[in-house]
Amino acid sequence: MRKRLAVVGVVLGLAFVGGSPTGAGARPTAIAAKTCSGSYVHAVIGGSQKCLRRGEFCAHRYARQYRRYGFSCTTTDARGNYHLT
Repeated sequence: MRKRLAVVGVVLGLAFVGGSPTGAGARPTAIAAKTCSGSYVHAVIGGSQKCLRRGEFCAHRYARQYRRYGFSCTTTDARGNYHLT
């Protein structure tokens, strides 16, 4: 009896997995991109979308990623805060 229930459970489980939308025929989902105004540059920094402009605060640990978009992250004030230049 237990074997029969186990087999029925496996068959039902495979039936549900086979019909899931994660298979090879799955449709791609749309992702809305962040839009930036004309004076900003759209970028993906640290995995999130950002609108960058000269003078904005920046995280020094992502300096390499800022360079990819034409910016450098340097210390520009007396308190040691980093800004895009």
